[in-house]
Amino acid sequence: MAKYSTGSGSGSSGDSCELCGAGDVKTQEVNVAGAQLEVCSDCAQHDDNATKSKKSSNDGESREKRAAQNTAKMHDAAKPDSSHWESGADYDDDQLPYLVSDYDDIVTDARQKAGYQLGELAAELDVDEGDLLALEQGRAIQANLGGSIVAAVEEFLEVELVESE
Repeated sequence: MAKYSTGSGSGSSGDSCELCGAGDVKTQEVNVAGAQLEVCSDCAQHDDNATKSKKSSNDGESREKRAAQNTAKMHDAAKPDSSHWESGADYDDDQLPYLVSDYDDIVTDARQKAGYQLGELAAELDVDEGDLLALEQGRAIQANLGGSIVAAVEEFLEVELVESE
């Protein structure tokens, strides 16, 4: 088990590594996550100062710049495809109502008790199977479901999904 630096390491042979705990090894002082530690040669690769200079010299970009670029890529990838919104659906007139907290379990249980597979129920209601799946997984808001889908499911399966006022 690793121990933490007390600042009294001498860097001589016979010490133990403060990162991995290896005993009777030659240690050197490095900066790991902002802490000055006496570590063995195997753990010296975790030296923050050496890592920064290696990374910046390897590809000419700083770690912060790459992190910002990766964050931007993730943000771009997370943007929803709005093409389905442009097909004439008016979400202002078909707003998703407030749903009860366990609506996902209610829908799944009711569908199974009625003896329907997900695809069969979607066909019966003439709705996209992915929308029903989102409803059963508790992702109605993320999937931008319209209130008409919830109303159709409520009526067909005879369940209550919308919170009472």
